[in-house]
Amino acid sequence: MNQLRIGTLAGLFAAAFGLCWAGAGLWDSMGNTLPAVPLFAPVILALIAAVLLATALSLRSRLRALRERRPDARPVDRLSAARAVVFGQASGLVSALVAGAYGGFGLFLLLERMEVPNRRDQALYAGLAVVAGVAVVAAALYLERVCRLPDGDGDDDEPGGPMRSPI
Repeated sequence: MNQLRIGTLAGLFAAAFGLCWAGAGLWDSMGNTLPAVPLFAPVILALIAAVLLATALSLRSRLRALRERRPDARPVDRLSAARAVVFGQASGLVSALVAGAYGGFGLFLLLERMEVPNRRDQALYAGLAVVAGVAVVAAALYLERVCRLPDGDGDDDEPGGPMRSPI
């Protein structure tokens, strides 16, 4: 499984940012009404970031307990950890695109439509969505780091067994 790269995420953000900024300008120049930024966009992204962070903290504490050989330590199922990492990676990639799109749209609203009160609110929602999207990316990178095994470990163990070695 390949790791997320910050350069890839930044490239996706920049591409979506540029396309949405240009697309909003083109759409507006043709006399069409721009779509609204939903109020729940930053809320949903913040909830995804919270779920990713809670998962990472839970896995981190369980792996730490295993590493310290505590008697009450619960093993971590490899498949569950792999699913969490895949969920984090998918969330990070999608949120980089979504944050870039809302960023480009928000910048267009800030530069071109600030005289309309409703559009000021839309620009605020877009800015909050960008912040929440960055939080999702950060939580996804942290989750991936928590679940990473040391180099060369994990090949000797039986499949489906508990994960023994955290970072």
